[in-house]
Amino acid sequence: MSLAPNRPAVIALPSPARLRAAIATEGYAFVAGAAMQGALLSAGSLADWAEFSGSWNDLALDAFMADGGRYRRRRHAVYAIEAGGTLVREAHQPHWQGLEYNPLNGGIARWFEPVTDAIGAGASLGTLLRWCAGLFGRLSPEVANWKVEVHQFRIEAGPGIAGQPTPEGAHRDGVDHVLVLMIRRQNIAEGTTTIIDAGGNTLGSFTLTDAFDAALVDDARVRHGVTPVEALDPSQPAYRDVLVVTFKRR
Repeated sequence: MSLAPNRPAVIALPSPARLRAAIATEGYAFVAGAAMQGALLSAGSLADWAEFSGSWNDLALDAFMADGGRYRRRRHAVYAIEAGGTLVREAHQPHWQGLEYNPLNGGIARWFEPVTDAIGAGASLGTLLRWCAGLFGRLSPEVANWKVEVHQFRIEAGPGIAGQPTPEGAHRDGVDHVLVLMIRRQNIAEGTTTIIDAGGNTLGSFTLTDAFDAALVDDARVRHGVTPVEALDPSQPAYRDVLVVTFKRR
């Protein structure tokens, strides 16, 4: 990982209490990959991680890009998490964002290809979702039921074509909490995440570079955006793979 010089992002140790305090104070936290992996391994199993991370090679083209871009591939799934941590995958359904949150692609029901059954029921994703439920549940103890959306994203770059992780610009997602987890970077430069408060002030910026590097965001308080990614060697495949998980109270 790398940090931008304007202000260091919060570097959270894998202590749940310290991580919650960082998010509550700053509105976000960055967790380095080694610490994040350690936290997940202590919370559950990552036994199918090779299959999980490899599934990014089988994402479908995002056909809902209002800018005409063909640089984004994705899959999507929705889960319910109830008090006590019960995790249930819901029937496949569209992803919806209002135009106030996504002025580029919002305002319509977007039906993406589903996360495959094997990945959706696998150990790695289950561990990630339960870890998030524990963290976000302690940050919002008044919430009994969560709608959880899972997005597998691949942003591709090519000769003379930058890939845009957030083509809508710095934004909120219209949820309560967000996890962005780095899966893999291949042959790319840039892709810097910036966190901005309600007054337009930059709180911090950092680049997710290593597997398991993570950004955790209080979506009600801050906006986040990511700079375009460019191919280091335009003759070779270049992409940024991330998992985005959102928690929204019901």
